[in-house]
Amino acid sequence: MIRVLLAEDHETVREGLRLLVNAQPDMTVIAEVGDGRAAIDTAATLKPDVVVLDLSMPMMGGLSAARALKRADTGTAIVALTRHQDDAYVRELLQAGASGYVLKQSASEELVRAIRVAAGGGRYLDPALPPADASHDPRSRPTTPRATEREVEVLRLIAAGHSNKDIATALDISVKTVEVHKANAMRKLGLRGRTDVVRYAVINGWLNEG
Repeated sequence: MIRVLLAEDHETVREGLRLLVNAQPDMTVIAEVGDGRAAIDTAATLKPDVVVLDLSMPMMGGLSAARALKRADTGTAIVALTRHQDDAYVRELLQAGASGYVLKQSASEELVRAIRVAAGGGRYLDPALPPADASHDPRSRPTTPRATEREVEVLRLIAAGHSNKDIATALDISVKTVEVHKANAMRKLGLRGRTDVVRYAVINGWLNEG
């Protein structure tokens, strides 16, 4: 029996997921939580086989929670459940240790398949995900350099609505250096505009912190 932990902040969605999982002859939901921090604590205590992890949750974003779950090394597989189809999110979740990536808009059978594959030690990507750009394929290039701490710091401030001038003053660097850090971070993370930056910040839980 595959023991599943559901981490989803919307109660109605969580109820639907519970009914879906419990309807399978080889699965059972052992616990449900509504935020990322609770997912980490519950996984550490119950050690489920699979965590179905929503990416947009309060307290801690799904990506941060996935990283923490992998650091805890409980042997729990992670299946990300999200509306986001962006390559940047897929890459980040896979690099964080997720075994599955399923779109909420896909048929429920996709999540069931992903749970089974993840529980068996495999990796499952929703077939509805668009093909990665051949000139910038983050899924096939896991060795893409990660953004530096300063580059991420600049990106976080941009997502929070600060201007390049304000960021330069706060970090005691030039506006030109802010622009360079921003460009480097966006290139490394596969982000193509301010909308991508804000969505990436939401996924990481940056806008819920502080």
